[in-house]
Amino acid sequence: MTRPLIFGIAGWKNSGKTGLAVRLVEEFTRRGYRISTIKHAHHDFDIDKVGADSYRHRQAGAHEVTIVSGTRYAIMHELRGAPEPGFEEILARLAPCDLVLVEGYKREPIPKIEARRLEAARRDLLAPTDPHICAIAADHPIADATLPVFSLDDTTEIADFIAAKIGLSQAFE
Repeated sequence: MTRPLIFGIAGWKNSGKTGLAVRLVEEFTRRGYRISTIKHAHHDFDIDKVGADSYRHRQAGAHEVTIVSGTRYAIMHELRGAPEPGFEEILARLAPCDLVLVEGYKREPIPKIEARRLEAARRDLLAPTDPHICAIAADHPIADATLPVFSLDDTTEIADFIAAKIGLSQAFE
């Protein structure tokens, strides 16, 4: 299998990454593309409800729990002390698609846009030290930018930029 096209959204907490990612998924889907996403969390998370059968399976010690219905399936993999899987390992688990949008993974060597908001948790810039950042999306003016700058809310223009940057052409057949 060939590696899918990948584009990332990087930024500090509350920089607008998730909102931009959601709007881009909607825009690319509207254009007929099959989009997958990878979201990196820097904290413990749970997608299971306490008391649910699948939660009880995990609590009992299951390594993987798969929930399947007529509309979706999910596989939860418990690391149980094992190291976090690398980006390429996670990428390899995805089904074929036109584009994988990645939220987080700031340090991964993939093309990405830096999201910036005045309300972000941190204001130090990522772009000057990351050669993989190829544009900035911000909710405020950026002075002396050496990269293309977009309004954080200009989803169509950002999607056009991403498609051109990574060579996204025809939708998955």
